Amino acid sequence: MYSHETRLIEAGYGHIAGCDEAGRGPLAGPLVVAAVVLDPKDTIADLFDSKQLSEKKREQLFTQIKMRALDYAIEIIDVPTLDALNVYQASKRGMMDAVGKLKQVDYVLTDAMPLKLAGIESLSLIKGDTISASIAAASILAKVTRDRLMIEAAERYPEYRFERHKGYPTKAHMEALKTHGVCPIHRRSFAPVKHILNHQTKLAL
Repeated sequence: MYSHETRLIEAGYGHIAGCDEAGRGPLAGPLVVAAVVLDPKDTIADLFDSKQLSEKKREQLFTQIKMRALDYAIEIIDVPTLDALNVYQASKRGMMDAVGKLKQVDYVLTDAMPLKLAGIESLSLIKGDTISASIAAASILAKVTRDRLMIEAAERYPEYRFERHKGYPTKAHMEALKTHGVCPIHRRSFAPVKHILNHQTKLAL
C-alpha cells in the first residue's frame, strides 16, 4: 500500500497527499472529500479502501490517521452545491480545496480524479484506495465523516432511516421516498429524487 509513496519519496518528493471522496452515489446527504499526508516514518497498518473495511475498523483507523498523519483536511460539499455543480465537478473542487488547506504538499495522488494544481504534480490512480496508503487514508476520513453526518441526519428525519443506508438508493430508502416524499437533504438533481418530485408536483396540480 505504500509503494507509490515510497517511489515518490525516493524521487525527492517530501510531502505526498492522497485524496479521495465518499458519497458520490447516494440520493441524499453531502459529499465528503479528504486529503491526507501520511508520515513515511510512521506507517499505519491495515489501510485499505474504506468500503471494504468493517465499521469498527474504519473508526479505529480514523482515529489513528488523525493522530499520526503529518496533515489532513476534510471538505464537506453540501447538497445545494452538489446539485448546482454535479457530483463529478463537486468531487474535483472538493479535492482541490482540501489540498489547498494542507500546510505543505509536493505531490498529490488521487482516486481516479485527474487534477490540475498550480505548481503541484499529481497522479490519478484507478482504484487508488486499494493500492495507495495515502488515498486509502483519505477514503477512511471521508467515509467515517460522512457516515457520522448521515447518522445525525437520521435524528432530524427519522422516517428515512438514514443511519442504516446512509442515503444510498436501497429498497428501504426508495420506499421511504415514495411514502414520505423528498426531504431537504435529498439531491434534487439525481434522477430518482427528480422523479419523486415530478410525481408530487403532478399530484398537487
